[in-house]
Amino acid sequence: MTQRLDITKAQSFHFRILERRPKIAYFIMVQGFPQQFKRLFKAIYHPENHYLIHINQKTDINAKEDIKTFLADYSNSYFLKSTTIDIGKYNMVQSQLNGIEYLLNRCLKWDFFINLSDQDFPLKSQDSILDFLHRNRGKNFMKVVSQVRVRPDTLNRIENYFQGIDIGFSGIPFKRSFMKNVILYVGEQWMILTRTCCEFICYSPEVKKFEDFYHNTLNADKSFFQTVLMNTSFKEIVINNDKRAVIWIADRDAKLKPKTLTESDFDFLMQEENLFARKFNERVDEFILHTLEEALIADQVTNNANSIDFNLIPTTDTEMKKSISLDKETIINPSAQLNKRLLNGSK
Repeated sequence: MTQRLDITKAQSFHFRILERRPKIAYFIMVQGFPQQFKRLFKAIYHPENHYLIHINQKTDINAKEDIKTFLADYSNSYFLKSTTIDIGKYNMVQSQLNGIEYLLNRCLKWDFFINLSDQDFPLKSQDSILDFLHRNRGKNFMKVVSQVRVRPDTLNRIENYFQGIDIGFSGIPFKRSFMKNVILYVGEQWMILTRTCCEFICYSPEVKKFEDFYHNTLNADKSFFQTVLMNTSFKEIVINNDKRAVIWIADRDAKLKPKTLTESDFDFLMQEENLFARKFNERVDEFILHTLEEALIADQVTNNANSIDFNLIPTTDTEMKKSISLDKETIINPSAQLNKRLLNGSK
């Protein structure tokens, strides 16, 4: 039987938070892990969010069709026209710009843009992520440092003129001048941006000079957005944290590369308040994804237990003072089988 309870000030406050909670526009780049993408999509799905998918033109045609079939029943999912994406080339930046512009032009209701790849996975439930964004409205999150002072080893990426071709970069790069009156920044390609920030990036004429400059640079995806935002008024609302958990290891071809995460990294992933982690490869370790899926269930249960489920939605201040219906059975499903070590926060 449904129990009737008087609404408290705390519950009223929670109701107002739910009403104002932001919506997310996800941009997911599928490179070569279509089955892993499905697990990612299910893990980050929320009916009020939007999901734009870009499938690399190089992806197998059967995998493309499989993904399209999988998403057929999700009306809040969309496909960006497939283009070729290459590591290190400007087409990585262009795909992000195309994705942001698509999401803006569709007149969809969203407040934050988050980019992911098919080798990423969430560490928090969608409700927890939405609560985090609600507490941080107006802020943008990305890794960002001064390129000259902190990462001078990366300056060759921009001081040389690179021309991309089908098999890499053409000829010997030649020197060129930096942009005048611009401070250079660098970081990683992963970010959480406000809608206002996205509108500036897509529509402001100020950004065109940055596009022209970075078009013939190396690894522009790790510095284009940082340099654009840190040389404008957005500088004051950029947080030097992309909320991604990554373990960096030495590599022969590059100084550092992301470690492929395994079950042995679970404790590390749970230590900090990150929202996502990368990178994963189910062909190397599938069990870590299963463990994280369990952790998401535990996080969702905790989130639900700390909230209230409204069966009657008040529409006026007078109604807010009346009693409401609260069915405790809908808050926590007692039949849910959860891993105790996840609920207790220990391994």
